[in-house]
Amino acid sequence: QVQLVESGGGLVQAGGSLRLSCAASGSILRLSRMGWYRQAPGKQRELVAAASSGGITNYADSVKGRFTISKDNAKNTVYLQMNSLKPEDTAVYYCNCVVIPYREYWGQGTQVTVSS
Repeated sequence: QVQLVESGGGLVQAGGSLRLSCAASGSILRLSRMGWYRQAPGKQRELVAAASSGGITNYADSVKGRFTISKDNAKNTVYLQMNSLKPEDTAVYYCNCVVIPYREYWGQGTQVTVSS
């Protein structure tokens, strides 16, 4: 079993920044990928950014150039630096990790609210 503990959400004005953190702990033989998804009210959950164990990253088009994902492999921790935040970034952000043998885990979610 793997536990994901998220932190860093909150309320910020448009144009501001926030940094999310997610630490994975538990029975982790091999971490394949860690990333962030978000879900706004009335919308489906969507990928924001993800980073593989090999360092490959991918981003949603809507956040490219504003958000940066990074990982500390020694700590099994992933970060999401969010700059130039917009009201449309308002959502619950969920940490996600995939381990080998394949299993997928989710964090409890952290609220990010961007005011205009």
